[in-house]
Amino acid sequence: MMRKLHPEHPRHNNILAALNKADYERILPDLELVEMPKGWKISEAGDHVKFVHFPISGIVSLIYDLENGASSETAMVGNEGMVGISIYMGGESMPSSTEVHCSGKAYRLSRSILKREFALGGQLQRLALLYTQALMAQTSQIAVCNRHHSVDQKLCRWLLMTLERLPDNQVAVTHSMIARLLGLRRESITDVAGKLLKDEVLEFARGRITVTNLNMLERRACECYGAVTKEYSRLLPTIK
Repeated sequence: MMRKLHPEHPRHNNILAALNKADYERILPDLELVEMPKGWKISEAGDHVKFVHFPISGIVSLIYDLENGASSETAMVGNEGMVGISIYMGGESMPSSTEVHCSGKAYRLSRSILKREFALGGQLQRLALLYTQALMAQTSQIAVCNRHHSVDQKLCRWLLMTLERLPDNQVAVTHSMIARLLGLRRESITDVAGKLLKDEVLEFARGRITVTNLNMLERRACECYGAVTKEYSRLLPTIK
């Protein structure tokens, strides 16, 4: 019988879980568990990032802020990935900020240890580069989605991508927060959410959305959700 992992075990992150024994044990002493409270900005745009974070729960949004105060989510990261790719991509910083939109926990690793691993050319380097390709695919698909699809399709796609990274069918989020992440007006989100409520696709209660009909949600979403999921499955190991 397979031994069940402790809820805070590092291997609840899929990248860490996919490492071979030697590579995993080499970085294990340097992995530090940290809380990721909702709203915490792990890094601001232009920051010299000091740590890479491997979430084991929760969701982190990559957000691009404009000078006029508007903002939009360009990608989201859960336990399938990592936050802080600028450390190994050579640019040292990113034009987007990283903000927790669903609270959780992560293991962080210092830039010096990560760069050591890249110099060794081991499995972490390979997985990190594959993950970066998957993240680029997500960012590109979201850009297309935001330009060409309806508010209804965008909201359904966003909910599906969020649920994929959570343990159940509930999301602690307000209409205002969704509107900010999608770069839309709150009234537009409220209007579409009301239609989904009427059609018994989801329910609301105290800043929490519960999806009650996942199949219907998938049918109402655009093809962007499936395209991103397919690319992640192609590039990255799936570990439950």
